[in-house]
Amino acid sequence: MNIPFSHSRALQPLRNFAAACTLTILLSGCQSIGTDNVVASSAPPEISGPAASAIAGDMVSRLSEQIGPGKATVALKTDTSPFGQAMEAALKGWGYAVVTDQKTDSGTTVIPLAYVILAADGQVLARLSTNSVELGRAYTVTANGATPASALSLMRRG
Repeated sequence: MNIPFSHSRALQPLRNFAAACTLTILLSGCQSIGTDNVVASSAPPEISGPAASAIAGDMVSRLSEQIGPGKATVALKTDTSPFGQAMEAALKGWGYAVVTDQKTDSGTTVIPLAYVILAADGQVLARLSTNSVELGRAYTVTANGATPASALSLMRRG
């Protein structure tokens, strides 16, 4: 019996492992963020609008499972990338008030949020960070959007 060998298929477990290691490193580099010092977020500008919207929508839906849907104001320092715009739109779509200048009324509950998007080994790694939770996931990007390529990584802070 002759079984065809595919280098691409043979390397897939190695790629998945590399993506998981990269995601672990990203999540282990936790930064404490407060309302006075929200960390600047970053995403590569080459991620398309449809991919950025798909990733932002998925990550915000997962974030809302952790912090409750639309229950607070989110402080976000966006960048000018398609992902920065998609993140702000996704947050508003889930009912969150979004401030980008970090000025709110003293009685307002504010959740500082930072994101990092990295392209690695043919996938995109996404991380959302708040004071209480970190979420991470790898995505496969296509011309029409993006689909999750890994399980959601969740870390709670005490």
